[in-house]
Amino acid sequence: MSNRFRNTTPSDWLHVATLGRTVGLKGEMKLNLSTDFPEQFVAGATFNLENGTVVTLQSYNPERGLVRLKGIDSPEAAKALTNARLFTTYEATRERCGLDEGEFFWFDMIGLSVREGDALLGTVREIERIGAQDYLLVATDGAFVSQGLPSTFLIPYIDHFIEKCDTGAKVIFVKGGRDLLEAS
Repeated sequence: MSNRFRNTTPSDWLHVATLGRTVGLKGEMKLNLSTDFPEQFVAGATFNLENGTVVTLQSYNPERGLVRLKGIDSPEAAKALTNARLFTTYEATRERCGLDEGEFFWFDMIGLSVREGDALLGTVREIERIGAQDYLLVATDGAFVSQGLPSTFLIPYIDHFIEKCDTGAKVIFVKGGRDLLEAS
């Protein structure tokens, strides 16, 4: 059993997948990913279930989307875990998942200020994937809300709108964001 989850609480956990239906006679299950980083699902990797149980992957077949957990070797045992959500820690995600330059983890972008020029448009509340496109869900700054503009709006995370994301300074610089806000 890994100590990766020792001294962590559910607020420190990141949902990365959900176990699906059983497949076959050896306890394999469908793995429904909630992450862009399937490379973290390797034999020996540990994940937490919502109830605090730590599970270890025995194998993962990305082509078939199947996973097998250590100690789960029958369809009956696997069925008991159907719809169980797998969690990891933010620290483990940083260790296991490599980013290219200019890429960021979604969880590092939540809470960042969104600015266009000198204007604070709001704060990133969430990131939503609609189709193949990611959108920043921005909680609009109160100064704009008091002018009758919506309390939230979406900005597509594409070069046309995103000038720079600086997680160190906790700010995302955008262009055309105010137009999106006013059109929302």
